[in-house]
Amino acid sequence: MASERVTKCCNELISRNMTIAFVESASAGKMSYEFSTVINSGAILIGGVVCYHTSMKEDLLSIPQGTIQKYTAESAIVTKLMARNFYRYVSSDICVALTGLTTPGGSETETKPVGTIFIHIVFPAKEIAERFEFKGSPEEIVNQAIDAVADLILNEISNNNVPT
Repeated sequence: MASERVTKCCNELISRNMTIAFVESASAGKMSYEFSTVINSGAILIGGVVCYHTSMKEDLLSIPQGTIQKYTAESAIVTKLMARNFYRYVSSDICVALTGLTTPGGSETETKPVGTIFIHIVFPAKEIAERFEFKGSPEEIVNQAIDAVADLILNEISNNNVPT
C-alpha cells in the first residue's frame, strides 16, 4: 500500500494531468509499484525500468563506458545520466531516477555510507538532484527514499515551479 505522501503526490499529478516514469536501481522497482497502487494511477504512471547491474546502466541507458568505474554506480552523476537518458525515450512529463546504497557491499565509504540515496528528477523545463542519508533496514531506506521523491515532486508542482 502506498504511503500517504505517495498517494498525495499521485493525486496531485492526476489533478494536473501530468505523467511520470521511473528508472530505478536501489529501489529495484518498488517506487513504480508504490505509485501503481494508488487509485487511478493508470492516468499518470507511464512505467519504469530497473537497471540494477552496471551492464544495464551502460547498455540500456547509454551511460558512457568508464563513467561508473570513475564515479561508482551509486553517484549523483550516474543518477543524473540515468534520468536524462531514460527521459529521452519515454513520453512522460516527469522522469525520476534513484540509485544508492541500501546494504553493505557496494561503493560505501566513510563519506558515502549505507543509506546514501541519490535522486535526480527531470521535469519539462527543470531538473532537481538530491542526496540523502537515511537510516534503517534496506526496506526502510527504500521507503524513506520513495517518500522523499514524492515530497520533491509535490514541492515542485505545488509551488507552480513546473508548467502543466
